[in-house]
Amino acid sequence: MIALAIVLAGGWHNSLRHPLADLRFAWQSRQASGDIVVIAIDASSIDRVGVWPWPRLLHAELIRQLQKADVQDIALDVDFSTPSDASSDRNFAEALQGAGGSVVLPSFHQPRTDRTTLHVNRPLQQFAEHSWPALVNVEVGSDGLVRRYPFGEQLDGKFVPAMAAVLAGQYDEKRTPFLIDFSIRTVGIPKVSFADVLRGDPATLQKLQGKKVIIGGTALELGDRFSVPNGVIVSGPVLQTLAAESLLQNRALQWTSPVVTLIGLALLGLLMLFSWRRLSAGKRVARLAATAVAVEASAYALQAAFPLIPDTSLFHIAIIVYIAAIALDEIDIRDLLGRVAESRFQRVAMSLGDGLICTDSNYLITVWNPGATAIFGYLPEEMIGRPFDEICARDADTPAFSVKNAAELAAGTVIEFEGRRSNGEVFPVEASFSGWQGTDGFQFGAILRDISVRKREAERIRYLAEHDTLTGLINRNTLHAKLEAKIARAEADGRRVALLVVGIDGFQQVNDMLGHASGDLVLRAISERLMAVMPATGLVARLSGDEFAIAVPTIAIGQNVSRFAEQISAGFDEPLLAGTRHLRVRVSIGAAVFPSDGRTAAELLSNSHMALSRAKATRRGGHVLFEDSIRRELETRLTLEAELALAAERNEFELFYQPQLHLADGRLVGAEALIRWRHPERGLVSPGEFMPVVNTSPISERIAEWVLETACTKAAAWERAGQKLRIGVNLSPSQLQSGDLASSVAQALARTGLSPTSLELEVTEDILLHDEQSALNTFLKIQALGVRLVFDDFGTGFASLSYLKKFPLDGLKIDRSFVLGLLANPDDAAIVSSTIGLSKQLGLSVIAEGIEDRATADFLVSMGCGEGQGYFFGRPMPASEFEARFLTAPAAAEVA
Repeated sequence: MIALAIVLAGGWHNSLRHPLADLRFAWQSRQASGDIVVIAIDASSIDRVGVWPWPRLLHAELIRQLQKADVQDIALDVDFSTPSDASSDRNFAEALQGAGGSVVLPSFHQPRTDRTTLHVNRPLQQFAEHSWPALVNVEVGSDGLVRRYPFGEQLDGKFVPAMAAVLAGQYDEKRTPFLIDFSIRTVGIPKVSFADVLRGDPATLQKLQGKKVIIGGTALELGDRFSVPNGVIVSGPVLQTLAAESLLQNRALQWTSPVVTLIGLALLGLLMLFSWRRLSAGKRVARLAATAVAVEASAYALQAAFPLIPDTSLFHIAIIVYIAAIALDEIDIRDLLGRVAESRFQRVAMSLGDGLICTDSNYLITVWNPGATAIFGYLPEEMIGRPFDEICARDADTPAFSVKNAAELAAGTVIEFEGRRSNGEVFPVEASFSGWQGTDGFQFGAILRDISVRKREAERIRYLAEHDTLTGLINRNTLHAKLEAKIARAEADGRRVALLVVGIDGFQQVNDMLGHASGDLVLRAISERLMAVMPATGLVARLSGDEFAIAVPTIAIGQNVSRFAEQISAGFDEPLLAGTRHLRVRVSIGAAVFPSDGRTAAELLSNSHMALSRAKATRRGGHVLFEDSIRRELETRLTLEAELALAAERNEFELFYQPQLHLADGRLVGAEALIRWRHPERGLVSPGEFMPVVNTSPISERIAEWVLETACTKAAAWERAGQKLRIGVNLSPSQLQSGDLASSVAQALARTGLSPTSLELEVTEDILLHDEQSALNTFLKIQALGVRLVFDDFGTGFASLSYLKKFPLDGLKIDRSFVLGLLANPDDAAIVSSTIGLSKQLGLSVIAEGIEDRATADFLVSMGCGEGQGYFFGRPMPASEFEARFLTAPAAAEVA
């Protein structure tokens, strides 16, 4: 009863009762009555008529042909729920009307797109007025097979009979769905081709006289296919015909009542109770087998004679359960389980990769598997009967582990102890102990594993996680943790801790010139040099590619951090040996001290880095101790960078234009575009305040492109208005470093329509310092566009004359610092005069900046200087003011 309850609860009996019923269908064979003929829309019809779907005038013609054949009923298993060609629909409606109500059209429901409700497809109203409705939906079981068929269904509150029920003339809405009799052979169902009927073939029409017909698709490509029992697949019209034949032959099958099943199970139970101890096991099994055969034979006879399908699945399941019970009753389960468990234990123990050792209650070894031999080196015959503790290492200082200790632990507890191999080697062992009550008393078992390799790997992983693999120094994370510990001790003792961050000056050049392999050798040599000057209580760490850190209590360096930094720098006076090369390197150092410069490791690292940045910016090869002013400057810069990014988004930048004139006749020749910032609160901000930040911030290239685009747009507008001027635009280092400056200039000229000869790009020496070859290539591309290149601030750099030789320049600008002192300082006058003479010899144009009076302008003319700009001619001014002063007719006359 328990077994049957489990089977019923899980629905497992269905997996047996359906195959049994299907098997009986396969054993039986019934012929179709022949009263229903399938007119097949088959492959040959599609080949002869054309691609599906067909015009409805073909179905109309078919109905007329069927009327000529004097058929009884016509059922169309074809969808007529949507309109088609109006003339075809009208023709089909007339054919239905002419048939006098003998045509059945299908209705069916299908899920909507939301998958939660159903949509009912009905024939169009003009067709429904002259036909009978019939439902063609069938129920597909959980196994994907169709077995049940309904008499009809309520659609929108109205009962619609099923198509098979209409053909059979049995559509009582109170009748429950029935099981189709699949012993009726589909090969016996008469079938004719749609195309043969359509063309009025006399022999075909003769076969249909007095018959009922169902018209539908049987071609594979139409997809109207259903799976039925015994692996058969039938088309929709054939399935409808089978259901109608089941009704016509009084074979609307139903499962037998559960009451019959219960009575049969009760009789079977009584039979077993009566014979359990009276008959031998063999006889009981034979009686059960005979009962199974008799039950199935009776079911076969009943299913053949009556419209019933006996449910014998539970009988057979009960018989199987009884046979299993008889088998278990005849076997000594306890002894069998014991032997099975012992056999399985031996197989597992002998195949286990880990060591398995079992002991009796006196801790003497009773089981020693091959895994234990592989770990300890002893054979089983050497260890069976010996104490477990003999495999434990003994040390004079540390007492050996004893299995007695493990006996007090909870079962399954994993512990580690030192084991000893047969060769005397001591190694770490991981063991899981357990105990149980056996027939010979309490016993212990242990699964053991050699973890020496795992220990070494763990140590290796921990080392790699805490150290730099190249230099062997501790890494940033380890430094942070150890620095925190030093800070905690120093705070308790009232002492100070210094953190120095050491950066290698120009290390990238070493990698670029000698390769990364040599760079690695340099890093190792530097780490050795730093370790050499480190006190015993200090730490040396590698922070990143070319940065190291030293953490040391100030008491260990005589409390003088500055002197210690100088000592470190002096340690690099001697060349470093990197492989076979001797290289000189310089280091810059930034230092911060606990507690004055930070109270945590993070604060000290941050402040030391800021001090290092200051050292690299101001005194390469030197050192800087952290001060609050460094942080304030950085915070000011960060704030300004944020404001500049916001200003770019809000379009707060504006271009001013300073006039450039021909000195001899005062003629306007061009203008220099200069950026200004109209701050919403501070008003007009001087470029000296924000341009140094712009040139070294991420928004530099964005602002530089805006300046170029805006200046070209304005110059192009003046050019179209008849005022062709040369517009000067200052380049930023970011534009050259991006690598596509020439392309950006070409695109700006193309977008704005400015003549290339009207654009003049001004470059300074700091732009050329980064990559001379790259700059040369870029300048050649720009000159090829027709754009002028002018060297700005000439005379203030270290290598200006060499640049005049290296780079393709069109002109140069004399720096205002020389022009301002031109009248008063003979040296400035000599420099200006020499520059003008040199430029003429090189074929370069010259423009002087900073002209603030007529006398200076006249003096420059006398020296041969062609062009100039300065406050004397006009300060930088907005575009509107520049246009009003210099580009109108009166203004132009005034300048002249």
